Amino acid sequence: MQVKRFFAADMRQAMKMVRDELGADAAILSNRRVAGGIELTAALDYQTPAPSLPNTALEAELRKTQVRIAEAHAQLSIRAPGLSDVQAKSSQLLGIEKPDTRQEPVLSEPKPSAVAVDPTAATKAVIAEERRALEAMRSELVGLRELIEVQLGSIAWGQMQSKRPDEANIWRRLQRMGLPADLSRNLMNRVADVSDSRQAWRMVLAYLAQALDTPQIDLLEQGGVVALVGPAGAGKTTTLAKMAASYVLKYGAQSLALVTMDSHRIGAQEQVKTLGHILDVPVAIVDPRQSLAHALEPFARKRMVLIDTAGLPANDPALRLQLEALANPKLNIRNYLVMAVTSQSQVLKSAYHSYKRCGLSGCMLTKLDEAGSLGEALGLAIGHHIPVAYLSDGPRIPDDLQIARSHQLVSRAVNRQSPDEPCEEIMADMFAELYQRPAQRAG
Repeated sequence: MQVKRFFAADMRQAMKMVRDELGADAAILSNRRVAGGIELTAALDYQTPAPSLPNTALEAELRKTQVRIAEAHAQLSIRAPGLSDVQAKSSQLLGIEKPDTRQEPVLSEPKPSAVAVDPTAATKAVIAEERRALEAMRSELVGLRELIEVQLGSIAWGQMQSKRPDEANIWRRLQRMGLPADLSRNLMNRVADVSDSRQAWRMVLAYLAQALDTPQIDLLEQGGVVALVGPAGAGKTTTLAKMAASYVLKYGAQSLALVTMDSHRIGAQEQVKTLGHILDVPVAIVDPRQSLAHALEPFARKRMVLIDTAGLPANDPALRLQLEALANPKLNIRNYLVMAVTSQSQVLKSAYHSYKRCGLSGCMLTKLDEAGSLGEALGLAIGHHIPVAYLSDGPRIPDDLQIARSHQLVSRAVNRQSPDEPCEEIMADMFAELYQRPAQRAG
């Protein structure tokens, strides 16, 4: 029998390591959480040990222990008033007798005890021990749940391949597009009764386009105060330059103003100043000690004001102050999250949760010309009901900025799908996610 221990960041990676190292016939002996991830012990050619003969001596000791526990519970039930359950338990463990209230008070001076025991310290020790035991139990349950989810995902994917190969093929295509598991499931549920695989695929894409929310009116035509928010490197300043140039070409420079709140990135303010000089529009720089409302006062009569913001880490206190200023209802600012589709799914999710506090009116997708897939960004926009306003697919100003249209965006996502078929482990992991997330409607 071959026994080996594996360390990984999570249960899925650990199971993949077991499959790669020992094969699909390996048996999982134990799993537990350790610092930095999961420790998993697996064996190949594992034989279940035969049940051993009963140990009479051990059984007798267990019965004695049960009697003692019952006696302790009986004593606890009649303990003195004011003594808590944990205090009574700690007193028994330390050998402290429960005071008998029926005895007369002793008037003589008590003899000094050889060992002074602090009931409060004993109580804290018992509570700490119980918390450690509960935490260990919770960790084992979480590990066991993850293990079951991975196994269920593998079983479900294997059954689909053997019983419904056409449906499995559509699942693979959705995975190549980069769509998340819960969105893929919702789309597949819509076409569950369609027998023709080609018709089912066309309907899946139609439902995906229907789930995407795109504005009917161009953002530049609406006017108002618009702020671009998002992490560093998402393309906020470039997208603002494209919007400003498009606005000047359509409506002129007299009714446009630019504002920058980015005082953290080197050269950020100079970029906006240069843009304003080229377009001949006024530019206001918001000092960290200055309020945004004060900076916007001179532009009260402007038809449109575009605000460039700083891309700050989620734990930076300056980000909280910036979002609070943008969320001020008196300023009536519409905030748009700028997301680079080249970012990983976790990065996109983190950006959304960091910037949703200012109230998002929509999003803009950038770097479409560099993306390997669009499914991650589309899944986030659909899952959180974020309208997609603009698409940026190149460096040219203002040519590489288009108004988002749902069917065109889905067509781009299909054209950008990965050319390689996903491996069996990836598909099994995708199905395992379905056991972790609640079902959500696609549109």
